[in-house]
Amino acid sequence: MANDIYRIEVWLKPHIVDGRAEGLTADIASLGYALDGVAVTELYFLQGELADTDLERLCGNLLCDPVSQEYRWKRLSEADLAAGESAPALRTDRTAIEVTLHPGVTDSVAESIVRGAATIGITGIVQAAAGKRFTLLGGLPPGAAARIAAGLLCNSVIQHYTFGSAVPPFARGQSSSSRRQAEVVPLREAGDAELAQLNRQRLLSLNPEEMRAIQAYFRQEGRDPLDAELETIAQTWSEHCNHKTFRGTVDYEERLANGTQHRERIVGLLNTYLRKATEELAKPWVKSAFVDNAGIIDYAPGFEVSFKVETHNHPSALEPFGGANTGVGGVIRDIIGVSARPIANTDVLCFGLQDRPFDTLPANVLHPRRIFAGVVSGVEDYGNKMGIPTVGGAILFDPGYEANPLVFCGCLGLAPAGMHPRTPQQGDRVIVIGGRTGRDGLRGATFSSAELTHTTVEESGSAVQIGNPIVEKKCLEAVMVARDERLYTAITDCGAGGLSSAIGEMGSELGVHVSLECVPLKYPGLAPWEIWLSEAQERMVLAVPPENVARVMSICAALDVEATDIGEFTGTGRLQVYYESEPVVDMSMEFLHNGVPTRQLNGTWEARSYPCPPHHTGDLTTALLDILSSPNVASKEAVIRVYDHEVQGATVVKPLVGIAGHGPSDATVLKPLQVPGWKGIVLSHGINPCYGALDPYLMAQAAIDEAVRNAVCVGADPDCLAILDNFCWGNPNLPDRMGDLVRACKGCYDGAKAYEVPFISGKDSLNNEYTDGTTSRKTSIPPTLLISAIGLMPDIRQAVTMDLKQAGNLIYAIGMTHDELGGSHYYRTRNAIGANAPQPIASGLATARAIHRAIAAGLVEACHDCSEGGWAV
Repeated sequence: MANDIYRIEVWLKPHIVDGRAEGLTADIASLGYALDGVAVTELYFLQGELADTDLERLCGNLLCDPVSQEYRWKRLSEADLAAGESAPALRTDRTAIEVTLHPGVTDSVAESIVRGAATIGITGIVQAAAGKRFTLLGGLPPGAAARIAAGLLCNSVIQHYTFGSAVPPFARGQSSSSRRQAEVVPLREAGDAELAQLNRQRLLSLNPEEMRAIQAYFRQEGRDPLDAELETIAQTWSEHCNHKTFRGTVDYEERLANGTQHRERIVGLLNTYLRKATEELAKPWVKSAFVDNAGIIDYAPGFEVSFKVETHNHPSALEPFGGANTGVGGVIRDIIGVSARPIANTDVLCFGLQDRPFDTLPANVLHPRRIFAGVVSGVEDYGNKMGIPTVGGAILFDPGYEANPLVFCGCLGLAPAGMHPRTPQQGDRVIVIGGRTGRDGLRGATFSSAELTHTTVEESGSAVQIGNPIVEKKCLEAVMVARDERLYTAITDCGAGGLSSAIGEMGSELGVHVSLECVPLKYPGLAPWEIWLSEAQERMVLAVPPENVARVMSICAALDVEATDIGEFTGTGRLQVYYESEPVVDMSMEFLHNGVPTRQLNGTWEARSYPCPPHHTGDLTTALLDILSSPNVASKEAVIRVYDHEVQGATVVKPLVGIAGHGPSDATVLKPLQVPGWKGIVLSHGINPCYGALDPYLMAQAAIDEAVRNAVCVGADPDCLAILDNFCWGNPNLPDRMGDLVRACKGCYDGAKAYEVPFISGKDSLNNEYTDGTTSRKTSIPPTLLISAIGLMPDIRQAVTMDLKQAGNLIYAIGMTHDELGGSHYYRTRNAIGANAPQPIASGLATARAIHRAIAAGLVEACHDCSEGGWAV
């Protein structure tokens, strides 16, 4: 029957060791429960008209590996489904917990099952779902199973668990399939208290002045806003999308150690420091900076490379796998959005300490070990499935990242020169391609602009997105064909804010008309504002001249990419969105994009220092071993090895080097196969939040210095280097946080000018703070600045790695050593910060140029920068 539901179970054969089960058993032991083991079973649910032979073929050919797995299936009766998920009586020595997704959450495994079944000729599947069954072997005290399920096996943001047999998500039901109407929001006559309440209820993350500006606009329009209009403004004006802090005016006061005070008013950190450095350096090989989805520089004749690093912090705190997974997917789409093919990924990850006792965690905070495992798995899943190598990065640990992990996702792209169009024309059609739209990621832009609290899971759980890299891979190929045939006039991705952000920004100079009823949905029942603001993944928006629409549709159909015409760029200067002729949004583009009031902020920075531990006397062996075994210095090979860094065949200097491939590389060198000649691309990073505790100015200078030195050590030309900034900070409304941010921006400007490296892109992620609902204690992350460098080297055959090559070679130490142990790992192993962070070196660029000349002349067999742990490490 077409409505029959089938349950399929797949498990490992008894002689196969299950690493997942062993890891779970160890994690459960850390909760204080000693089990004999855990058995993991994969669950699949199918609905449709399927013969027994179809089910056997599905299990034998698609769902089960006959070498290592076994399976069984059954048709669920009405009694099975009617019984629901009430827990049966359980034996004390064996507890079964089944975990499935919430209804409506993207299930990429289920989508792959449907596609795979069709490939082998089974087309009767109407719906599918995937889940897992965990059988806990051994006795447990009352309540322990629920604690294990909630703490380790199930993430309540996207998942549901039950004892006994689960009911598939599609059988548990969703919201009504009838569409909800647009809602009028009474705003014009509201007082300040009512505006504040509305701001909180709708999670708009706006300040009182911004709410009053919206009120004034709609008074002028002579009506109250519709819900989608208010949500659109909140998204467009969010910190995440508008970067209000970096564009705002700051009254800044600085107090130095010698008692000197300095006051100034800064009109925009972005323009005053970051963009200004790039404009003053005026490097001719910079093709795009702070304009597109990614920075772009010249590469080889006829080719350009693009680079972007994004953050996905708040989502990764709630759902680590999905947050990191879609962070990678999002930055890949940024590269596709500049008409480039992604050729490499990077990841820099910051976590809390992994040995934190479970019972000491703040309310609703996932354990750092669980966040670590989920984030690493999410990064691996997306990059590997897209066929993009993950070639570089870093992993840091600090107690300050416990409730607010940081996930920096980077992507490098390659494109033919001059093939990225940027300007839609009046009359162009609005074409959406890729994944369907659901409730994924609703209010993600505003959620990412607010602090985390103990209630964030309940209030913003829908802000988490789920990715499907296979859909994005097909999307990429469709865009590459359309680019080569010059079929579109502009392109961007659906990231934060979904269609609202993508179409609103693309049409900001022209105006646009959108028909929301044309947008393909994952399931019925979405309100118009939900369709418009959904951050469902794997979607791109193209501006396509009418005469090219048929060809774009043909390309997408051939590559199994859904493509839909949903509107037109109009030339009216207004954003006009309708659902079946009913108005959803009708606003001036000028107000939407330029009507946000300029933020007024206050920042204070005061010189600080901390006690230094006594000088170490005698043998330093113990001190060195302490540093080498500290989590920030210890090997990250176990993580690096789960990423594919060889796919596409472009990696020359790899993430791990040395005879046995165990040593961390300073930087990565790539040479795309499709580019003739020997010219290479170099990627490196610099990050050290330990210095930020002493002086964010010195932290910024040190990060730039480290990124440059890392790149030069493998052979990059220091005169062909560009950098990206990624600021992760606390609440900028607090003067001390804002003062640190100003100080770091000053360091960025001076460091970029000193090394003559222009900024070509950047991103800020603010409000990385957590408020404990029990104690009301507010905790901020350490001020964190990641500098990523992209450079060129004339000849990859001259690339150098850091490992020593043969006995008898001379070893040279380049540069001077000073009394600058402040913020060092040596001090950190002694529970101290110290007083003297490393100062900028005037000869840094000259030294880099000299090293590059020596490498180019073939005089250097190994080169390594001095960083964490100093000369000893």
